[in-house]
Amino acid sequence: MASYFISDRQSDILIPSIMMTNELDIFLAIGQSLAGTERNKLFGLPCFRIDGKPFICLFHNEMVFKLTGEAHQEALSLDGAQRFDPSGKQRPMREWVQLPFDYAEKWEDFAQAAYVYVKMLP
Repeated sequence: MASYFISDRQSDILIPSIMMTNELDIFLAIGQSLAGTERNKLFGLPCFRIDGKPFICLFHNEMVFKLTGEAHQEALSLDGAQRFDPSGKQRPMREWVQLPFDYAEKWEDFAQAAYVYVKMLP
């Protein structure tokens, strides 16, 4: 199967066309709605950064958030949620939580929590 890429003219980041999904549309809308964010990549995945630091990304059509405290606990308590392990080698990233599309209605709230958390980091 041929792999085609679609360029996002806003950021010149190429996204595999097989990733052009409803999930990606929601991810992009959420990331672009937050002030001062920039599109970029994290481990080759689409992500958004604030002050140069990643706070959300999209992995296997699931949104991933860098969270702490109650937001982190709440996200992990959801059925199907898991710590983000991009390598698949049982080395999850401590603060990052991956949420399935079943919780897309909560993605914006968790993205806001991730944004606030990462923005305050040095």
